[in-house]
Amino acid sequence: MNLNKDLYPSRKGNKTKVMERNSPIVYSKGVEGPLKKDQLQSYEDKGYIILKDVFNSEEVDLMKSELSQTMKENVNEGEGVIKEPTSNEIRSVFDVHKDGQFFQRLAQNDRITKVAEQILGSKVYMNQSRINFKPGFKGKEFYWHSDFETWHTEDGMPDMRALSCSIILTDNYEFNGPLMLIPGSHKWYVSCAGETPADNYKSSLKQQVAGTPDEESLLWLTEQAGGKIDRATGPAGSVLFFDSNTMHGSNGNLSPYPRCNVFFVFNSVENKLVQPFSGQAPRPEFLANRKSFEPIEPKSGLLTEMFSR
Repeated sequence: MNLNKDLYPSRKGNKTKVMERNSPIVYSKGVEGPLKKDQLQSYEDKGYIILKDVFNSEEVDLMKSELSQTMKENVNEGEGVIKEPTSNEIRSVFDVHKDGQFFQRLAQNDRITKVAEQILGSKVYMNQSRINFKPGFKGKEFYWHSDFETWHTEDGMPDMRALSCSIILTDNYEFNGPLMLIPGSHKWYVSCAGETPADNYKSSLKQQVAGTPDEESLLWLTEQAGGKIDRATGPAGSVLFFDSNTMHGSNGNLSPYPRCNVFFVFNSVENKLVQPFSGQAPRPEFLANRKSFEPIEPKSGLLTEMFSR
């Protein structure tokens, strides 16, 4: 594959187009790994899978403790700290896998890395990491989008051979703004209208506008799914894996209960970033890793045995 070829053009005209996906979804069918055959098939069909009880309650408590410490350390402004658009509440903290301690080790845990390797059919590296907060009452919505559309256009990710791993740290209910996903939407690519503004990331991380599909395309994708939209709900300790091209978004959190997830974006070592297909300068390193493509070596063991404060 020519990594510099624009396989999925977007933001190059005034019309939105829906294209059929021409990339594999599961790259290692029949290969041994944590997921069973029916789980791989479900991921292939829907574009995501939720695994319950991946981390036990003691590990979740430890993750929450580390999360609280991370919030304290990032209370001030910083390039990788994103605040809510209408308040001073933290929305996201990026590059957490580079803390040299807990979250770096968590990103290497074999309960998640081996799933990524099995689906992507290769060794993987960390393309992006972040903690997403959605505080009670104040957490804002995030509009429908495909991550790959942004990563391809603004970061230069050649193909869809990447996935997101979302570790649920606080119970995700129907009412506290859980991630919503359109099943099967990953099989289609929405080439969005418009252009990419300079330094688009400075506003898009708070409220995305460029690279969002039109309502007609969203309706069509939902109709292909039989009118179904899933919500990634589950207890703390669950893990959601979803394809880089799955159409997803979330409502605001009007409930008193915060929602917090840790996101790790695993990319195949055979899908390294090239120059952005928008023709603009690459986004900052905390959003798209260009300096280290070293494969992650999975590490086993309980988190509580490795770390204690």
